[in-house]
Order: sequence, then structure tokens, then C-alpha cells
Amino acid sequence: MAEMTGPLPLTGNIRPVHDPVMIKENDKYYLFCTGPGMSLRKSDDMLHWTQSFPVRIFGNLPDWVQEKIPNQNDVWAPDISYYNDKFHLYYSVSTFGSDTSVIGLLTNATLDHTSDDYEWVDEGLVVESTGTQNYNCIDPNLVLDEDGVPWLSFGSHWSGIKMVRLDYETGLPSAEDDTVYEIAQRAIHPRAIEAPFIVYRDGYYYLFVSWDQCCSGVDSTYRVMVGRSESVTGPYVDKEGVDMMDDGGTQVTFPTERWVGPGHNGIYIEDDVYYMVYHSYDAENQGVPTLRINPLSWDEDGWPYLESME
Repeated sequence: MAEMTGPLPLTGNIRPVHDPVMIKENDKYYLFCTGPGMSLRKSDDMLHWTQSFPVRIFGNLPDWVQEKIPNQNDVWAPDISYYNDKFHLYYSVSTFGSDTSVIGLLTNATLDHTSDDYEWVDEGLVVESTGTQNYNCIDPNLVLDEDGVPWLSFGSHWSGIKMVRLDYETGLPSAEDDTVYEIAQRAIHPRAIEAPFIVYRDGYYYLFVSWDQCCSGVDSTYRVMVGRSESVTGPYVDKEGVDMMDDGGTQVTFPTERWVGPGHNGIYIEDDVYYMVYHSYDAENQGVPTLRINPLSWDEDGWPYLESME
């Protein structure tokens, strides 16, 4: 697959898929997505996908989530990573159009449900927005900096993308640094920026975000933008040098006649190949959100791009 330049030829259970993120354990790929209870899929080869068991991570949301966000069972925009000898699964719960939102954390020693070590542990609340902060605590993403320090970026609309430092042992906000860093925003109403995802490559942290309208089928205008920084907390600038706090961003995904609104990406790295994992709305299938995976290419100046969207 490292030799491919266009979208991978995916088959199986690849729709509906929203806000996908992927990780590998041993010889299995696991895909976490937005949905009731947080849906889960798996694959042996990154190409053919099946519904996993368990189908959903949550039967019922934790009591503390239900108290803060009542009458909601949808889990949004999960983020999966492995460090400190365990998997860290960050997730968000909210309602459309609201900035009353929470980000929680689950940990597990393994993703293999047949293992005796398989057990999701509720680590509780990570961050929340209550309608007074002017930012929205959804769409979490964890990145380890060059020194192995964990950071969590998050945000949607309002005043944009934020970041907090985490404690390495707990995965919760650090007591040593309680700053809420601002790393990207849009000034233009409706300030449509969300879904941060940060990766480190060759001296730069790359911040991917999604702009414009998701969740509208073939009318979606979602697209992925990118900027980079030598520091994990920014400033992040685009290819033209425009700060992402000043509406900067270099476009990475583009719609095609069939695949509309390509956005909300994760990045998966294997054998030095960076794969963009995202969803698009299929105009040939009633606009159903569908899993897409493309290997990223890099230009001579170190900027990521996709050679083909078809």
C-alpha cells in the first residue's frame, strides 16, 4: 500500500462512518467512529473492514456523562492512542449547536476483546465547556511532543481550537500547567473550524483541522486544512506563512463529483507512510458518510498533500 497514491480500495463495513480514527495492535487494525455508544470496526489488512465485537464501546454512558449531558447516547469524534503501556481512548459527548460538552477518557491494556486483560476503565472527565468559556470541548486529539509530554487539542466553532497539557500518568490535565492554549480559529461566521489532529514529522508539528459544513450529505462543504509549527503549542502557520489564529490553513482535501465534503481526519503512521483516515459523503449512495483512507504525499518543503481523491 505504500506504493499507492490514491484512495485505498476499501470494502466491507465502511458506511456509515463519521469521524474515523485508526490504530493497530498486533496484526489487527481497529477503527473507532462517532455513533451511539461509539462504534468499532476492525480489519486484517486496512482494506476490508468488518463490524467488530463488541460492536459498541459503551452500552450506557457513564453516570457522570449522563448527569452533565442528559438524554444523549451518541459519542462523538473518538481519539485512540497508545502510550504508558495502555491505550487511551478520548471521546466527546454534546448536542448539535451546543457548547455544553464534555471530553472523557477510557483506558485499556489491549483492544483484543478475547484477552483476559481486556477491560475499559473509565478515567472520568478530562475537560468540559459549560456555555461560559466561548469554546467547545469536543473533537479531542492526543499528541506526544518531542519530550514525550502528552497534550490534548480539541474544539469546534466558537473561538476555535484549544490545547491543554496532560499528566503522563493519568492522561488528565496537568497540575503543573493549567493554561488553555489557543492554536487555531476562524473569524468568519459561523467560525466553522473543528476536528484537530496533530502529528510530528521532521522537526514540525502538523495541525490538521476541518473547515466549513459537515453532516449535510451531498450539501456538505467539509475540507481538511493544515498548518505547522516547531512548537506543539504553536504558532501554527500555513504554506503562505499565515497564522492559523488568523484564518490560516493550506487545503489538503478537495471534493470530487462523487466524494463530497471530505473531512474530519485522523492520521495513522505505518512503515514511515502517513495515512489520512477520514470520511466523505458518497453522492452515488444517497450522501452516506463513508470511510476513506489515502496515503499522504509530502512536497520538497515538507508540506502534506493528496495526489488523488478519486
